[in-house]
Amino acid sequence: MNVPGLAHPTALGADPRPAALRVLLALAVVFILLATTGWTAVHRPEGGTPLRTTALGAWAKARVDGHPVPPANAPARTVARFFAGLDGAQQARLVDGYPLVVGNLDGVPPAVRYRANLKGLEQARRVEEARSRDVALTPADRATATRRSHRFASLAGPNRQILAFDPTGGGRVAEVFGDLARAERVSVIVPGVDTDVLTFERTQRRLTSPVGMAESLYGAQRAAEPDRRTAVIAWAGYTAPTGVGMDAATGRMAVDGAVLLKALTTTLPGDASVALFCHSYGSVVCGVAAHELPRRVTDVVVAGSPGMRAENVTELHTSARVWATRDEGDWIADVPHLEVGGLGHGADPVDPAFGARLLSSARAKSHTGYFAPGTDSMDNFARIGTGAFGSVVCATGDDACRRGISGTEQD
Repeated sequence: MNVPGLAHPTALGADPRPAALRVLLALAVVFILLATTGWTAVHRPEGGTPLRTTALGAWAKARVDGHPVPPANAPARTVARFFAGLDGAQQARLVDGYPLVVGNLDGVPPAVRYRANLKGLEQARRVEEARSRDVALTPADRATATRRSHRFASLAGPNRQILAFDPTGGGRVAEVFGDLARAERVSVIVPGVDTDVLTFERTQRRLTSPVGMAESLYGAQRAAEPDRRTAVIAWAGYTAPTGVGMDAATGRMAVDGAVLLKALTTTLPGDASVALFCHSYGSVVCGVAAHELPRRVTDVVVAGSPGMRAENVTELHTSARVWATRDEGDWIADVPHLEVGGLGHGADPVDPAFGARLLSSARAKSHTGYFAPGTDSMDNFARIGTGAFGSVVCATGDDACRRGISGTEQD
């Protein structure tokens, strides 16, 4: 293996260093590259009181007209049956009394979850506003509380469809663009490192945030196929690594995220097909989840991937089509693609030997430009998200990435 930054073998073709040493040196390159190319560390606050923990405790004792509510960890079908048997007034009482539980219950109708999460956001905003004036806190913690208060107020704005919200720690949140209940095709943005409630949306560098990515993708889908009923979910529903460190170079957080991603894709309403758009470390999450994803997930698209913790598509054990793209200026190309002892994320998904369908990303700029309008990557994402596979532009300049897909002229 040719690892950037390592000495070449001797003229006789034999590297005198033990294989284990060469691997360790390669991993050292990983950390050097991460430290110098954009995965900057940010502070992830614990923030606020344990609102959701308190809410879960109260939910465990809740009753509706004398009948117990389902456990918070009940299967989605159980929750769905329970809520289907409630009238509007009964649902409203649960939304008002337990918003931080109802808003995160798989099986609850999306519109009910949206209403609950708006109330949960307001609860969390009031807590953070109080913390921002608490002189017992450090100035840094008060400033963070102010930022969180402003973020929660923004997320609770008019017409926003917040599918999930948990203010615990750095926070988890998911937002829907489009009509999720009626969608024929659903796209899910799975973001990478440094994703939490504070970075879920941005005013500056908007397209580096899950909301910016999702808005851009939804707009491109609407422009490409205005009659197609689609929805896009900006999903910051797992705890992502924070900046440089072991978490970004291992799969520990990806394993936890994969469980939550499987739950999301399994419990989405209706029978819409699902496409995952996995950026950077998000592609590690998608790779770990791949073998357990439901069959409704028809496409897994990775962009700027450090690896999927597999050596090839076959090892992902998924029925979904696997697509990969990387801009030629993306620094992640210089990260050694290997995995040993849990460090590193395995083979390069854009290596032809990996077996993914290779997409063009022309005009995307470096690691954060894949969702910019006017790029080949964004256009391709919209085509995959709407099922217009026949017009996908392959990285190889031919029809290789489209072959074997039903409905394309190459089929």
